[in-house]
Amino acid sequence: MLVMLGAFTTSIGAGMIFPDWPLSNGSLSPDGWLRNAAMFAEHAHRLSAGIMSAATLWLAAALWICEERRWLRRLGWSAVALVALQAIVGGLRVLLDPVNVPAVDTSAGQVFAMLHACLAQTFVCVLLAIAAALSRPWIEVASGSSPSVPARLRLLGVICCALLLVQLAIAAVMRHSFAGLAIPTFPLAPGGRLLPAHWNFGIGINFAHRAMALVLAVALGWLAQAVWRNPAAGRGWKSLASLVVVFVGVQIGLGASVIWTARNPYFTTAHVVVGALTLSATFMLTWVMHRDVLEDFSEISEVGCRGQNPTVARIPVRA
Repeated sequence: MLVMLGAFTTSIGAGMIFPDWPLSNGSLSPDGWLRNAAMFAEHAHRLSAGIMSAATLWLAAALWICEERRWLRRLGWSAVALVALQAIVGGLRVLLDPVNVPAVDTSAGQVFAMLHACLAQTFVCVLLAIAAALSRPWIEVASGSSPSVPARLRLLGVICCALLLVQLAIAAVMRHSFAGLAIPTFPLAPGGRLLPAHWNFGIGINFAHRAMALVLAVALGWLAQAVWRNPAAGRGWKSLASLVVVFVGVQIGLGASVIWTARNPYFTTAHVVVGALTLSATFMLTWVMHRDVLEDFSEISEVGCRGQNPTVARIPVRA
């Protein structure tokens, strides 16, 4: 919901509808925000961010009290640090918008908006990592009975996640540089050309986004095929791999629709949300493939700290 509200706010150009922060027009309930679409989008985004911050702090505190895996407790506080940083960056996006940055021909606020978009995706991944590690299947997998994952498959998952983060960063720069329609036709450039006839920063970043989409379609298809062919992969892993492929197909269709409808805000918002879902599914698949590596490292760490016999050490989780 938070990602969707942020994407919709940007898509309709409402990011600066309120020039102050953290309040909106100096109020927690600014006059007219329930009647004006732009005001509603931005203020609802701020309110949901506040709720998310409180929930994340609550989650970290609960992990600190109830969870014995040290790395998971630290991951909880990492989520708090990320959400705090995200709030600060969001505030700077508003407060520094009047400051011009000639080197990149945009405002300082827009630069922070690009960082704000990237941090949001990272925060989603951290929450997914915590949720997966707290799930019953993760905890109840006995030592030695979990699927054997080839190192090459784990590496491929990490590469795909890295490529997705790069693509999301390119997309953030493109959106906040107002270059979404720098190449106004799809799939080819104007005149039916494979490459644009003229180049500038906007066209370059737009073309980079399209080229990376092609790279990702190949890489994610390769990852899904590798998971399907892995005899040790369970139904859950194969379902996640299938979901990744579905999201890629939907994302390409939405990207084309954004161009064909001249950046209709609903298609644009859906494109951002499905991009986040694609990263989420790919990250979750990669994360669960690293389950044994993470828990083995956790056991070694705990054994080293407590002087236990590693042959009888278990994953420390409280009932």
